[in-house]
Amino acid sequence: MSNMLDMNTIDEMTTPSEKRGKVAAFREQLAEQRWDDHRYYHHSLINQSLHFLSASTFLVAYVLLFHDPAMASLLAWCVAMTSRQAGHFFFEPKGYDHSNEASQAYKEEIKVGYNLFRKVVFMSIWALMPVLLLVSPTLWGLLSPIPGPMGFLRHVGMMWLALGAGGLVFRTVQLFFIRDVPTGLIWATKIITDPFNDFRQYRHAPVRLLKGERVDGMIEAR
Repeated sequence: MSNMLDMNTIDEMTTPSEKRGKVAAFREQLAEQRWDDHRYYHHSLINQSLHFLSASTFLVAYVLLFHDPAMASLLAWCVAMTSRQAGHFFFEPKGYDHSNEASQAYKEEIKVGYNLFRKVVFMSIWALMPVLLLVSPTLWGLLSPIPGPMGFLRHVGMMWLALGAGGLVFRTVQLFFIRDVPTGLIWATKIITDPFNDFRQYRHAPVRLLKGERVDGMIEAR
């Protein structure tokens, strides 16, 4: 008789209540990561409005991804990512965060995902990738030749798509080692579902901004 348990036996050992508990714990930690991201890094209503634009664009890109991955990537990077990161770099306050009693250095240190320094590195790679195609239009044989400017753009789009997927996988695996596996998996889930959450959470930010608000007072109050 084998000493090893098959998968059915393992499933039987996990009760429905334990499964529900694991799902509840996952959702709770996901909600915590989302709340920390919101309260630490989204005080500015300009930033929130840009995130709403970013989320809307990402949702379109998600649909387009199934039909034209290269164009979906170009849309996501050129509109969604640039607006999203512009909000963080240029409009989010960098001074002492009195509402959370945290310095900018502390927030950069505890950031689960890509902090501003990592984003500079990541976006620099993004900006330099088209230069590789100018040096070698087929990326030294990795890409099939596509003539004309549109062919160049499609190759750029596919390279950026690979960069986005690679950045997600890299940070997720890195979190496995510097934090733990659940933190990495929850962060990856958060990133993939951020467009849906940001669309819902920041949909009122543009209207509030037009009314003259500049800082999210609800964060300050909580």
